[in-house]
Amino acid sequence: MNLHEYQGKSILKSFGVAIQEGIVAHTPEEAVEAARKLNEDTGTDWWVIKAQIHAGGRGKGGGVKLAKSLDDVKEKASNIIGMNLITPQTSAEGKKVHKVLVAQDVYYPGESETSEIYMSVLLDRAKGRNTIIYSTEGGMDIEEVAEKTPHLIHNEEVDPAVGLLPFQARKIAFNLGLSGQAFKEMTKFVTKLYKAYEGCDASLFEINPVLKTSDNKIIAVDAKVTLDDNSLFRHPDYAAMRDITEEDPIEVEAGEAGLNYVKLDGNVGCMVNGAGLAMATMDIIKLSGGDPANFLDVGGTANAERVEKAFRIILKDPNVKAILVNIFGGIVRCDRVAQGIVDAYKNIGDIPVPIIVRLQGTNAVEAKELIENSGLKVHSVVLLKEAADKVGEVLA
Repeated sequence: MNLHEYQGKSILKSFGVAIQEGIVAHTPEEAVEAARKLNEDTGTDWWVIKAQIHAGGRGKGGGVKLAKSLDDVKEKASNIIGMNLITPQTSAEGKKVHKVLVAQDVYYPGESETSEIYMSVLLDRAKGRNTIIYSTEGGMDIEEVAEKTPHLIHNEEVDPAVGLLPFQARKIAFNLGLSGQAFKEMTKFVTKLYKAYEGCDASLFEINPVLKTSDNKIIAVDAKVTLDDNSLFRHPDYAAMRDITEEDPIEVEAGEAGLNYVKLDGNVGCMVNGAGLAMATMDIIKLSGGDPANFLDVGGTANAERVEKAFRIILKDPNVKAILVNIFGGIVRCDRVAQGIVDAYKNIGDIPVPIIVRLQGTNAVEAKELIENSGLKVHSVVLLKEAADKVGEVLA
């Protein structure tokens, strides 16, 4: 589950991580009130207005602006709220901005220069260890840094059974070229950041930039946080942070129906029971010359209601030119699935795309007869190769 910047920062703050203070606002008027409150609490008289969407690169799209007066805050917030923000991480249509974060200005003058640092914590699945990735080149796309100056990117592996050790936090601060008070502040920052990552069952914490201020404080200026969906039952307060307006509405609808659905960019809809079979089905579609339009797992209880709902969700994608149903009847009986397909077809009406059905397992023979005798425009197949050939045929 992805979080907004202000939500990620609130989690960081709860673990003692120093952050750029800010207040979320849904209207220009709320933004002005937030700016006044920040002025009272922090003394800041400049503010940063940040669009809150689930995408990076907001500054490049005009979603991050500096305001130097309350009138400026209102104007900048008015321009950002309601805009369709296009960034390198959004679609061509962009994402509509519903709220902004009004944040304190932390780039104040001082005796020493400020510096921006990149830092993230994530799981290295190949090694089975958490990894802290960091670089002195903060504020830039880390992919660009990796391509042009890979020697400036460091990583520190952390044994999850032991946790982050003090010498590792000091090593990170040293590699970042810090000294004195900034060195001490960075070791505290890294230690608390790792505790936050583990404590909230995150799969990613990315802070770009981490700022060393002119008075040697270390502050999280941004926060991109992804939580592990499977752990949300342990964190109902975090689960309540979910913003479905930032998610694909079809995926949200599928989730509410108990279907595992992920939209893809292809032209063949998939309806399968079991993640492994779904992956194999997507491979079959590719081999047939098509492209999967979705991943959809109806689960072990593929009854008529779930099958109908799955059809309706698949058909909401205008790119779908054919649908392949590939069900293995282990727990569920194939004839019941077949009856569900027939009932769903009749309830939906004339389905405008060809449907290829492969049912194998318990009562597969009866299921095939039921499909073939239904009088519907449904192609029944037995073998995976037949399914692939039929998909290629209907797409031709």
